[in-house]
Amino acid sequence: MSEFFDYWQLLLIPAFFALGWLAGRLDMRQVVHESRALPRSYFQGLNFLLNEQPDKAIDSFLEVARVDSQTAELHFALGNLFRRRGETERAIRMHQNLLDLNDLDDKLRLLALLELGQDFLKAGLLDRAEEIFNKLLGTAQDEAAKRNLLEIYQLGKEWLKAVDIARELPDVATQREIAEYYCELAASEIMGSRPETARQYLDKAMQENRLCVRASLLQGDLLLQEGRLEDALLSWQRIEQQAPVYLALVAQRLLETYRKLGRRDQGMALLGGYLEHYPSLDLLEVVYQLMLESEGNEAAYRLVRGELQRNPTLLGLEKLMSARLPLVSPEVRGDVELAKTIIQGYTRRLSRYRCDNCGFKARQFYWRCPACGGWETYSPRRGEEFDQSL
Repeated sequence: MSEFFDYWQLLLIPAFFALGWLAGRLDMRQVVHESRALPRSYFQGLNFLLNEQPDKAIDSFLEVARVDSQTAELHFALGNLFRRRGETERAIRMHQNLLDLNDLDDKLRLLALLELGQDFLKAGLLDRAEEIFNKLLGTAQDEAAKRNLLEIYQLGKEWLKAVDIARELPDVATQREIAEYYCELAASEIMGSRPETARQYLDKAMQENRLCVRASLLQGDLLLQEGRLEDALLSWQRIEQQAPVYLALVAQRLLETYRKLGRRDQGMALLGGYLEHYPSLDLLEVVYQLMLESEGNEAAYRLVRGELQRNPTLLGLEKLMSARLPLVSPEVRGDVELAKTIIQGYTRRLSRYRCDNCGFKARQFYWRCPACGGWETYSPRRGEEFDQSL
């Protein structure tokens, strides 16, 4: 009996092959039929892409889109391509064409609306982009719409709206970023001489993030405006417990406030301690100027020399040359000045702040990177110091 079943199983093998051959023929006929239905411009576009002629390929694909209005995927692809290339007007036209189709699927219609909003955003038409993203709230594109609205509110400096939308996106905007929004509001109020409102915003910033250095810095500035010098010093000194690397940003403020109080020596001792424990070139600059005023060229030179031995950098070497100049004889002063000039040619590229996120460099410190939009991504250290700390 078992041999009988074995023979039947052997007979089934050719049958399976025949069925596979038949299915392949049917699939091939379907492919050929569909390829014949595609416009000739589609294949021309593919050929141009293969031959690295993107402009001609785009023209061919546009012809396909005109011939067959149901090629939604091609509309999306072309629209996104135009937006990436900065051709926002063409991108808007492609996505608007999709929305004008009466028989477009609801899911695709929402996606086309989202893409159109991103086109307007890329073009800088914030009002029109905001209007579209508000329409998408509560739909399948709700989260994407909120992300784009958050970007719009940050670009437009509508910080209260940014706070509200950020609370709905905890995976996108952290409490640290919300604290920065409140700091932006507080800075504006301080500039407008509205201390009470500024203080309220700073309190909210600290509630969001107790380690918000910027809130402590602005709070000190506000207290200084009100003539509360001692309280301003305490606010700035709080940064040592929050993130001591940022002390360089308030070093000059501390020095000038101690001078106003007539306690320069106390300020000298505090800043000298900061420089010893949290070395930075900006702190060195402040302590150097203070040492120069109080103890003269020789003491200032010894300070810079000791710091350079501890933390060797080209920027520190340039400062050493500056400190050395008043102490050398006229015969060698020209050589020292020449060496300083040569070093300065290199240090101009090094004395910049750099974004940890995208690497964008700037001569001034930013709380929000102007290139990538990241918050608190700039180290308060100069580029050369940053490289050495890695």
